[in-house]
Amino acid sequence: MASTESANESASQPIAPVQVLYCGVCTFPVEYCEFGSHLTKCKEWLEKEHPDVYPRYYSEEALQAKLGTLSLEAQSKIDKDTAKKEKKAEAKANAEKEKKMKSQVTVKRIERNRRKYVTAIHGLEAFDVDLKKAAKFFAQKFATGASVTKNTQGFDEIVVQGDVSVDIVEMIEEGVGLLKGVPKENVVEVEEKKK
Repeated sequence: MASTESANESASQPIAPVQVLYCGVCTFPVEYCEFGSHLTKCKEWLEKEHPDVYPRYYSEEALQAKLGTLSLEAQSKIDKDTAKKEKKAEAKANAEKEKKMKSQVTVKRIERNRRKYVTAIHGLEAFDVDLKKAAKFFAQKFATGASVTKNTQGFDEIVVQGDVSVDIVEMIEEGVGLLKGVPKENVVEVEEKKK
């Protein structure tokens, strides 16, 4: 009878949830940062943000405990792999940044018939702008129709009814709403007339 009472008591007391500390650099739990590609940045972040937790993972005693189970060859291989991963991740980030800086946003004013115009915006996806959200934003801003369609080259573009090309260029230059990440130097304004 006594054993069932103690079992009921332990079942009624909730178990406290485990608090997990996630790295601000690689977003892994801090004990798994060594498997990511930014180990040195992760160490710097942990030492700066959580100096009380840092010794648990990267103090001399903790490192010696880890090294005790590894051979020297395995340790040197891990160090080489970590350095290689970090270089690769840094090169990838630099390539993406360079690609963004080379990308252009084209704001094209297209004449339909007589004095009717549509405005087509192409190239926003290179700057991580969600085209559907941007089309909805333009539709609300200018109180017109706006949609995401494929152009003749097969790329997505936003088509806004009306002659709003000047207003859209100004919005990009000012960094309004979704357009904050688009540099104004990369904007090209084009006018296309009907033949």
